[in-house]
Amino acid sequence: MSPADVWVGSWRPHRPRGPIAAMYNSPGPTYALPGATGMNNHDPRMQKNPAFSFGIRHRDLRFNSSPGPGYLVPSNITRVGRDGTPAYSVYGRRKDLQPFQTPGPGSYSPENSTKKVFYAAPAFSLSARTKLFRNDQTPGPAAYMLPPVLGPNVVNKSAAPNISLSGRSAIGSFHEDLRKTPGPGTYQVVDSGLYKHKAPQYSMTGRNLMPGDTTRRPGPGAHHPERVTFTRANAPSFSFGIRHSEYTAPIIVDGAD
Repeated sequence: MSPADVWVGSWRPHRPRGPIAAMYNSPGPTYALPGATGMNNHDPRMQKNPAFSFGIRHRDLRFNSSPGPGYLVPSNITRVGRDGTPAYSVYGRRKDLQPFQTPGPGSYSPENSTKKVFYAAPAFSLSARTKLFRNDQTPGPAAYMLPPVLGPNVVNKSAAPNISLSGRSAIGSFHEDLRKTPGPGTYQVVDSGLYKHKAPQYSMTGRNLMPGDTTRRPGPGAHHPERVTFTRANAPSFSFGIRHSEYTAPIIVDGAD
């Protein structure tokens, strides 16, 4: 196969006349040029025209004293008063007048007028009990009891001696449970230090460690002397690059032999 058959077309590789953009890696559209309009972030290479800003409102004009759109002037009001044209409005219907209710003969009670015109005998009626006597808890006949005449509690008579039978005591009787008596192990021996000279006593305390520095220090494995390049020359190091350029087009072959 001849070298001419390797290349496709009439193009052959040659030295570029100028820099190619594909040969340089740029961040792309991440960075943009500054704008040429406005005041902020203006391009310093471009001419900037004078810019003006609106000032603040005067102190006396901050508070608006006008009534605003809520103040509506009627259409019939002029600068000299009302225009004088008649105006009419529709009212609701008035209620019908009620006729006068004249009392009939049955509305009068002439029999009740005798107490006002003639002398009348006194009349009495029974009313309910007054509220003050409703809570009056007066004892009835059954609330009183006469003193008894039997037993020692006689008021005006001498009482005979009364003897009562009590229960049998469990202490000292034949059915007393002697197993409940405390044994020798119930009593504790008196400490001799209460009535004699007390001997010295000692106790074991915890171990006291000497104070020292508790900071953590690096061990032998934390150091890398083989990486030190301050005291001696550093050996050259190489890395593998890419085989082809990033912007090289792939070779397209029409057919193989």
